Amino acid sequence: MGEQSFWQLLLAPFALLYGLAVSIRNYLYHSKVLRSAKFSLPVISVGNLSVGGAGKTPHIEYLLRSLHDYLELATLSRGYKRQTQGYLEVHPSHKALDVGDEPLQFSRKFEDVLVSVAESRAIGIPQILSRHPKIQVILLDDAFQHRAVTPGLNILLTEYNRPFTRDYLLPAGRLREWRSAYRRADVIVVSKCPPDLNEAQRQAMIAELKPFPHQRVFFSRYAYADPYLLLNPGYKIGLDRDSDVILLSAIAGTDYLLDYLAPKAASVVSLEYADHHHFSTTDLSEIRAAFLRLDSPNKIILTTEKDAMRLEAHREYLQDERLPVFVLPITVEFLFDEGPVFDQMIRQYLLEYKS
Repeated sequence: MGEQSFWQLLLAPFALLYGLAVSIRNYLYHSKVLRSAKFSLPVISVGNLSVGGAGKTPHIEYLLRSLHDYLELATLSRGYKRQTQGYLEVHPSHKALDVGDEPLQFSRKFEDVLVSVAESRAIGIPQILSRHPKIQVILLDDAFQHRAVTPGLNILLTEYNRPFTRDYLLPAGRLREWRSAYRRADVIVVSKCPPDLNEAQRQAMIAELKPFPHQRVFFSRYAYADPYLLLNPGYKIGLDRDSDVILLSAIAGTDYLLDYLAPKAASVVSLEYADHHHFSTTDLSEIRAAFLRLDSPNKIILTTEKDAMRLEAHREYLQDERLPVFVLPITVEFLFDEGPVFDQMIRQYLLEYKS
């Protein structure tokens, strides 16, 4: 028995108790003992069944890029690990500690989009509508499990290498609900696919997912642009085989990113922290020490856009120590030339929406 199987077996009783609690909650919503709110405008939810790592942020950004020129958009997140409470509208001048890293990232990239945070989506949406009655569409970030709101379109993400079909309930696995909860999705996006995914692999994954007749399945991958300097975003570099990279990350999974970097750098040293970790002065000292230990004339520190939102709190230290922290931008691309098909599906939903 492998170590992972041993721990899953050991934690199985706790997973069953957790699953029982989830089942009771879902039954209460299904039987309408607990009410789920609906709203008079299109609400699109992007979420997953597992804990972190499926790529919700880049996929929401994909939707924002597709729609923000034509519609008045708002995003609503809970603002994970923020040190504030209640409903709050996010501005580019905020800090990640105030609003969360992902909402701050949205606000910095899309200044014409209303970005907001609230622990309760059912409370946050009325706040948006009362303060901004011209809003036409709301995107919910990581709201698949939050049954208090019924979205008009429910998009479920699952990673290609770690689909929900092979996962287990917390704490034995990473699932926040039973696998069967995927039936609530209108769209399933298999994310973080290898760029050379072929038709046979695609069909095998679809067969494994067993989508319902009402569900569409898409496949996406990440595309990376040239890194830019955190302290001077106008300065960009290209990665090459002469570069030695320290990858600094506090995200749910780095495998996909490491696979991308491996052929593009002479070496990669990965410094990994817990997802959404707020970097301390001690962390920065450790990062600096790791950078100085790297014996290379052509070395950089590379981080993700989400991590950059939290590293900004240490701008002065990074500048004083002359640490070359570069940020790697991410976008989403749909495989099998289905980007236009996905876009048309979103447009069709919006055109046909009836409150």
